[in-house]
Parts: sequence; structure tokens; C-alpha cells
Amino acid sequence: MPNDTNWDHLRSLLAFARAGTFTAAAKTLGVKHSTVSRHLSDLEQQIRSKIVYRDVDGPKLTLAGERLAVSAELMETHFRQAQDDIAGRDSLVSGAVRIGAPDGFGAMFLAPRLSDLADRFPSLEVQLVAMPRVFNLTNREADIAVSLTLPDHGRVIGRKLSDYSLGLYASEEYIRKTRPILKISDLHDHRFVNYIEDLIAINELDYLEEVSKDVSATFQSSSIIAQANATVSGFGLCVLPYFIALPHSDLVRVLPCEINLTRTWYVLTHETQKDLGKIRAVSDFIVSIVQQAAPKLIFP
Repeated sequence: MPNDTNWDHLRSLLAFARAGTFTAAAKTLGVKHSTVSRHLSDLEQQIRSKIVYRDVDGPKLTLAGERLAVSAELMETHFRQAQDDIAGRDSLVSGAVRIGAPDGFGAMFLAPRLSDLADRFPSLEVQLVAMPRVFNLTNREADIAVSLTLPDHGRVIGRKLSDYSLGLYASEEYIRKTRPILKISDLHDHRFVNYIEDLIAINELDYLEEVSKDVSATFQSSSIIAQANATVSGFGLCVLPYFIALPHSDLVRVLPCEINLTRTWYVLTHETQKDLGKIRAVSDFIVSIVQQAAPKLIFP
């Protein structure tokens, strides 16, 4: 890389690589999209190679551009790590950290516990994207992701958080007014609540196939919170995580011996960010609160 390369130009390259368009990159940097385009043109002149080409879907990085972006990302990471080492990690736990997580974990488990993190690091800004989807850490859709699987490719570091239990639940009212459920075959005559089938982005959220192949959901929602509320109201049967069902005393577990599902949470970070002070602080916090809550995650 030429000695006279401007760091602002490399920042524009990184922003474009992560955002995918000049407009989105400019918005990230707080500059005009023409500025990003000019910076990339200047870089091309400096390295004497094309780094952007025009595709039918818009501008894309060439192979040289991708290689340069990887090098720039390493420079960015090394600089941030040096800041951490010089100033002390806790003093640099500031700014925004975006966490991507399934809505059950994010809204029902993590969000109620974030005050402790805020008390320790008052300069930290937490952004929580609680949605049942896969988060692309390379494209910076999140800085930290809680996932139900470990990635099989990419520069992502993962560690297991915990297993958690799921069971089949219904409200006491629903159980009282419908036919008895004594065995799996009895489920065929009952209403079910579940995710919207064609919107299930994570295979591990497709529970009904494991319960019975002879049932289908007549109420479907992309939100586990909506599913839980519908179940509490007496709509029907639903597979719910134990930690979500536990606070609802009017929910009854159905066929507990026959239906006992287990899933696993993993916390993921990009390898270029895992040692940054704010990323490490938040990921360590997530690990600690999951460990503390372990008795409420697995069926006794």
C-alpha cells in the first residue's frame, strides 16, 4: 500500500465494502456520496488498479478492492486495539454496540438485564436488533450476534452460551374447554400457534415438525412474543422456551414426557472485532447473565 494513502480514503473503502452502495456508505460516514466515490477513485490512482466495477446491480468491489478492504480492516482493528491497550479497556467502553439476537432472547431475556451493563459503562450505547433472522457480521449488520447455530464459513468467532429447553404449552382455559390431550395423536384435533412458515429464516425455529407431522398452525407470527401472548389468551397450543413460559402461571405444559425440545445459543463476533474493548465488554456481559440464569433456561 502506498505510503501516502489517505486514511479517509480507506475509511470510505471500508464503508462501501460494508454498506454495498455509495449512498449508504456516505450516510455511515456523514459525507456526500460523491465524496465516497472520489475517495475510491483516488485510491485507484494510488494503487494503479481498479477497485470498483459497475455491475447490473450497481457498483461492486473488484478482487483488488476486496483485498485492499481486508488490509484496511486489519489496520482499523490494530489501531483500535492499540487505543485499548494505551488507555485501558474500561475507559474505552463507549460508543455504539449493535447486538443482533432472536426476539425471544433479545426482548424477553437480554433487554430486562441491560441496566447492569449501562451502570458499569455509562458511555456505552446499546442497539438491540431483536429479530428471528441470521445477522451478517462481515457486513456489520451487527457487532455481536446471538445465534442458534455456529457459522460454517467466514471470519466469525463463536462460543457456546447455553442450551435451553422448549416445551408445548397451552393456557388453563384452553385445556379446560377442549378435548383432553393424552398422547401425541390427540394433537391433531387442536389449534396451534407457530412461526409463519415461509418467513422462518432459521431452521432451528421450525418446531412443529418435531412435535407432530400431523398438525399445522392456524395462528402464525414472526414474533415469539406475539405467539406467547396468543397462547396465554387461550388461542391454542404453542412450543415456547421454558424461560418465556415460566413467568406465566396460567400456562400448562402439555405432554411433558413426550415433547421436550432443546436448542443452543451461541454468541458470535467478527474476528477483527473480538478484542476491541467495547465488543469484549458486551459479549462477556452476555455470557455472564446467561450463566447466572442457567436454572431458568433448562427444565428441572
